[in-house]
This record gives sequence, structure tokens and C-alpha cells, in this order.
Amino acid sequence: MTTTDTAPPRVEDAEPSEPRGWQFNSPLVLIMLLLVGIVLQGPIRGALSAPVMQSWMTVFVAVMVQALPFLVLGVLLSAVIAVFVPPSFFARALPGRPALAVPVAGMAGAVLPGCECASVPVAGALVRRGVTPAAALAFLLSAPAINPIVLTATAVAFPGKPQMVAARFVASLLVACTMGWLWQRLGRADWLRPPARPASDGLGKGAAFWGSVRHDVMHAGGFLVVGAMAAATLKAVVPEEWLSLAADNPVVSVLALAVLAVLLSICSEADAFVAASLTQFSLTARLTFLVVGPMIDLKLFAMQTATFGREFALRFAPATFALAVLVSALVGAVLL
Repeated sequence: MTTTDTAPPRVEDAEPSEPRGWQFNSPLVLIMLLLVGIVLQGPIRGALSAPVMQSWMTVFVAVMVQALPFLVLGVLLSAVIAVFVPPSFFARALPGRPALAVPVAGMAGAVLPGCECASVPVAGALVRRGVTPAAALAFLLSAPAINPIVLTATAVAFPGKPQMVAARFVASLLVACTMGWLWQRLGRADWLRPPARPASDGLGKGAAFWGSVRHDVMHAGGFLVVGAMAAATLKAVVPEEWLSLAADNPVVSVLALAVLAVLLSICSEADAFVAASLTQFSLTARLTFLVVGPMIDLKLFAMQTATFGREFALRFAPATFALAVLVSALVGAVLL
């Protein structure tokens, strides 16, 4: 007598299981929020009519309206560079000697617009194509800080203060080149993990472009909202005497805005408008905010860790922060 094993039912033949409990999704959450808003419209209207909320909303909307066009333009241009400019172009354009390649790569950031979200993968692509890491790191730091979109936004945010634009350019370029030379001198190959191939490789140009735009808009736009909210809160909620106490001390004001730049993680195309709203602080302190933010913040640390490894980020980020604060204070003392 023979026996025949019964084959298990195929996955597609199995009956779909009944959903268990509530299934939360975006439309449901939006409907629930709208219902809560309708039910609580009276208290919400009363809260929004308070003077402190009117002041908060004025600052928030002003920062968003001023910064959004530069953010969108910067995201579009950075996507164009990331997708349509081959990394081999940079490899051919840079000098063969690392000591000379560093300042050339740093100056390349002045003519190639791109936010910090785009500069990290571009720097990774340069290293993969054989560009010396010192030059790639100089480009990584300079591109988001001194490109034409950022400098134009700084001029618009600080009308009548061209020295602020010059100070941002000089301080950022000095930090970028110095960090490149320091890496060339002190960096070790085992600290820098070879960058992985990006997820956009293999996609068509159009798909890669719009994918880059969507990614940068979601990330940079979210951080812009957070930065505008923080600036509005500082202006409307924090007592004036507290801000004056921090702003009156030159050392404390510089360190406070340097730490704030790291925590807020605002896109470089929009950070000048947030800095301009912090009128209690000196120009030197606000310059520090503008130099530190595009070079090292929370999202950049995460991106550098993912691209080049934790060993690299744990050494590179603190050194960049300390050098950016020091150079900003010195440049501010001379030019501002």
C-alpha cells in the first residue's frame, strides 16, 4: 500500500484573513484630525487669537514665505547636478596633487548649487570614482555653504549688509579647505568606509531626478518647518530677558547659536531667514549659525555615518563643529 502526501495549499489559494481591529492609514488619520478640529474649533479659535499666537504666526509665516522659493530652487538645481552631471567630470577637473585639489574642490562649491542633502551622496560618488578623499570632503562642506543660491538668499535675508554675505563665504570656504587639508594630513584610510552604490543607480534620468527632488523636498521642507517654528517660538514665547542674557555674552551667544544650528538642521537655502529673525543676537553669532548648520547638524551626521561609516563621522563631525565655531568667531571679529 502506498501513501501520497498531500501538498500544502498554495499562498494564492489560501483565503484572505479578516482584518483584525482598526486599520490606521493616512486618510483615516486626516479625517480624525479634521473631526477633532471641528469639535474644538471654539477653543482653537480663542487660542489663535491670543497676542502671543498672533506674534508666533507672523514670524512663522514670514520665515516660510521668504525661504520657500530659495528652498525649491536649490532642491531642483541640486537634483540636476546629482543626476545629470557625471562624477567623472569632477575627477577630470580636479588637479592631481591633493594639496591643490582641496581648494579647487572647495571653490567648486561656489559655482555648483546644492543643499547638504545632495552634497553627501555627491561626495560619496567622487570617492568611488577615485577622487582623493580630502578634496571630496572639502566639496562636501563648501557646496551647501557658498553656492550662489545660498549667498543670494543670505543677501535677501540681510538687506543692506553685504559684509554678512562676504563673511559667510570666507568663513565657510576656510573651514572647508582646512578640514580637507587636515584629513589629507591626519586622516587614515581605515576611518573612511568606501561609499556604497546609491539606490538611484540603474534608474532612468527622469526617474532619478524626480526621486531626488521628492526626497530633498520632504527632508529639507520638514526641517524648514521645524526651524521656522523654533525661530517663531524664540521670538514670541521665550522671555526677552532670557534671550538678552544669552545674546549679551559674546561667547555664550556664539555657542548657543552653533548648538541651535546643529539641533534645527535647517536646509542651507533657507537658514539665512531663520538667522535674520534672531535679531537679539550679534551678527557674529548669527554668522556662526550660518557656517555651522550647512556643515554639521543632526541629519548630516546621520547621512555621513550612512555614507562613510561611523568611525569617520565620529571624528569628522566634532572636528568640523569646533573649527567652524572658531573660524566664524575670527571672521566675524574682522569683517563684522
